[in-house]
Amino acid sequence: MASEKAKALAAKQKADAKAAKLAKKNSTDPRDWGWFKQIVETYKMTAKVDPQVKVLVPGVALGVALLVSLLGIWLQPWWMWLLTGVMAGLVAALYVLLNRAKKGTYKRYEGQPGSAEVALSMLDKKKWVYTAAITATRQLDVVHRAVGPAGIVLVGEGSPARLKTLLGAEAKKHEQVAYGVPVTTVVMGDGAGQVPLDKLADHLKKLPKSLQPIQVTEVRQRLRALDAVRPKAPLPRGPLPQAKGVNRAMRGR
Repeated sequence: MASEKAKALAAKQKADAKAAKLAKKNSTDPRDWGWFKQIVETYKMTAKVDPQVKVLVPGVALGVALLVSLLGIWLQPWWMWLLTGVMAGLVAALYVLLNRAKKGTYKRYEGQPGSAEVALSMLDKKKWVYTAAITATRQLDVVHRAVGPAGIVLVGEGSPARLKTLLGAEAKKHEQVAYGVPVTTVVMGDGAGQVPLDKLADHLKKLPKSLQPIQVTEVRQRLRALDAVRPKAPLPRGPLPQAKGVNRAMRGR
């Protein structure tokens, strides 16, 4: 009897493992993909918004591979330089692909409500933590929050006139809770004094440093009380889940 139970358990475990493997294979979550599939899917998504990738990526791979290989013709062993050329070509092509994929992602979501989250998701997660749409109006004026080395950064997108009041009110709330932590406001857009979507992440990284990692954690804990009493923002979140998927694929996660 014990032997039959053991066999049944082993069969069940085998079936569960097979089902899990199949589910992972057919998953649409980039975190479940292997590195090769992540690169392929990133290439496909980028090519839809940036057709030049179809020429640039293979062109760079071939050009760099040939250049390094030709330089090694007069050196020994030649086959090692040939292998080095192939590897260098692949690395260069991957660099170009990820760079174009990043630009393509910005282009794809530019002008859509909540698109600032695309840029915020590009920040180093070891240093920055962001919360999308902490508040919004029915006119789709949105305020996002990022907490990192520069302190608290409130990013607004929408009508500059309405955002001035919205950002001002949010800044006061955060200053009352943050106890002396710098609170910076940024308006995302293409107008004067605004930061474009594709420059937003770099803009935040260049802000003056004021917090250490342990202080970032402390600030996040203080903000929980503020977020707990905050009403849910009336913002349609259509493009954002797909944007996150793109970013995970780009990072190889």
